[in-house]
Amino acid sequence: MKTQAITDNFQEAQVDALAVAVFKDEKPSSGLLKELDKLTGGNIASVIKTEEFTGESGDTAYFLFEPKGKIKASRLLLVGVGDRAEYKASDVSVLAGTAARNLQKRNIRSFALAPRADGDLSETATNAAAGVVTSQFELDKYKTSDKNKKAIDNFVLYVEGAKEKDLKDALNRGEIVGDSMNFARDLANEPPNILHPTEMAKRAEKMAKEVGLKCEILDEKQMEKLGMGSLLSVSIGSDQPAKLIVLKYEPKKSTGKKGELLALVGKGITFDTGGISIKPAENMDAMKYDMSGGATVIGTMRAIGLLKPTVPVLGIVAAVENMPDGKATRPSDVVTASNGKTIEILNTDAEGRLVLADAVVYAENQGATKIVDMATLTGAVIIALGDLNTAILGNDQELVDEIIECGKEAGENFWQLPIGKEYSKMIKSDIADIKNIGGGRKAGTIIGAVFIEEFIKDAKWAHLDIAGTAWADDAKPHRSKGPTAIAVRTLLKLVEKSQ
Repeated sequence: MKTQAITDNFQEAQVDALAVAVFKDEKPSSGLLKELDKLTGGNIASVIKTEEFTGESGDTAYFLFEPKGKIKASRLLLVGVGDRAEYKASDVSVLAGTAARNLQKRNIRSFALAPRADGDLSETATNAAAGVVTSQFELDKYKTSDKNKKAIDNFVLYVEGAKEKDLKDALNRGEIVGDSMNFARDLANEPPNILHPTEMAKRAEKMAKEVGLKCEILDEKQMEKLGMGSLLSVSIGSDQPAKLIVLKYEPKKSTGKKGELLALVGKGITFDTGGISIKPAENMDAMKYDMSGGATVIGTMRAIGLLKPTVPVLGIVAAVENMPDGKATRPSDVVTASNGKTIEILNTDAEGRLVLADAVVYAENQGATKIVDMATLTGAVIIALGDLNTAILGNDQELVDEIIECGKEAGENFWQLPIGKEYSKMIKSDIADIKNIGGGRKAGTIIGAVFIEEFIKDAKWAHLDIAGTAWADDAKPHRSKGPTAIAVRTLLKLVEKSQ
C-alpha cells in the first residue's frame, strides 16, 4: 500500500474518495466540515439535521458529488467518532479501519483521511496507517472462489499544520505495526494440519532472517537435556515434535538500563484437543487459535526487528501440539520441570501453563529481568471478562501498571486480577510440589497464573490471559472477524518506553 502525508488542501488530494472524522452532534458550521458541506451541496447539513447521521462512534454517511477545479475525489465518507472530549489518538486506528473497509466494499482503491485528532500527531499518523493495514486482513486465504479481491492501495493522511516528514516517518511505523499484526493474525488463522510446531518454527526463522533478528530453534532432544519435562509432557502424545522458538533482538547501541532484558513469552499450542482430558467435539475447531500468544510474540518481534528500538528484547514461543495417543500424559502423572519442581498433572487440558512453566524458566536463565507471558490460557477469563478486556496478573505492580497504561495508549484494555499466597495454596499437591489445577472451578484464571508464577525466580513478571480477546467471533466496522493480534501494540509501547 502506498502512503502519503499532506498538511493542506485536503479536498485536492489525488484520490478517489475523501473520509473525515465527525464528532457527535457536530454541525457543519465552520472549518473543514463547512467546506466539505459545500462540496456536497449541503447534504452533510441535511443528514445531520434529519439525524440520519449523528456522529456516534462507528456511524457513517456516504455521498457522491461532482468534482470541480483541482478536486479529483467524487465521493465523501463521514465517520462518526463520538464525543470530542473522549476522542484520542488510539481511536484513529478504528476510524481509519472503518473508513477503509467501508470504501473498499464500494471498490474504491484510494482515499484521503482527515482524522481531526488533537495531541501527538505522530501517534495519530501511526494509528491511521496501522488501522488501514489491519482493516485489509480477511479470512479467505484458502478459498478458491468468492475471495475478496478489493483492496486499498493508496492512502493519504491529512493533518493540518504538521511537518510532512514527521508524518511520513509515522506512517511508515504504522505500516510496520499493521503488517506485523496481520502477520500474527495469519499465523493464528492457519489450519493445524498446515501450522504445526515445525512449520511455526520455520516461519519464525524465515521472518527473523528478513528483519534482522537472531533465531534459535530448540528441538525435543535439546529440551530433554535442559530438563523441560513439563513442556514435553504436553507434546508426548503427538506425532508432531515440539519446538522452542527463541528470537533475539540486540540493538547496535543500547540506551536501556544496564543488565535489563525484557522477555516476551508465548503459548504456542498449534492445536489443543485437551489430550487424555479430551475436550467436547463442539467448537474444538476453534483450538487452532490456541497458539495466539505465540503468534503475538512472533508478530511483536517482527515489528521490533524493523523498528529497531535501542533496548534488547527476547522472544520465546513454546510451540507444541496437544494430542491423545498411547504415549500421552495421563491425569495423575508426575513430571519434573527444568527448575527441578515436580508437577502432578490432574488435567491434561490445563496444558498451556505446563509449556509456559519451562519457557519462563528458560527466559530467566537467558538473563531476562522482566518477563511478560501471553496465552489463551483459560475459559474462565472469558466468563469473567468477556471479549472486552484482557486479564493481567503479575508479581510486580509497577510492571502491571505500566502494561495497563501502555494498553490505554494503544487502544487495548487490560483488567488486573489478584494473585497471592492464598491462591497459591490451592495448587499444592499431596504427592508432588504442585498440581496443574486447583479445586473445582474456583478462580480458574488466577490459578493458571499462580501456577506460572511458581517458575519465576527473580524476574519481574506479568501474565496476560488473552483467551477472550485473541479471537473476534463477529466482524467490526474496522476489522474482519477472526484473530485480533491482541497485545502487539501494547507490547511495542512497553518496549518503546523502556528506551
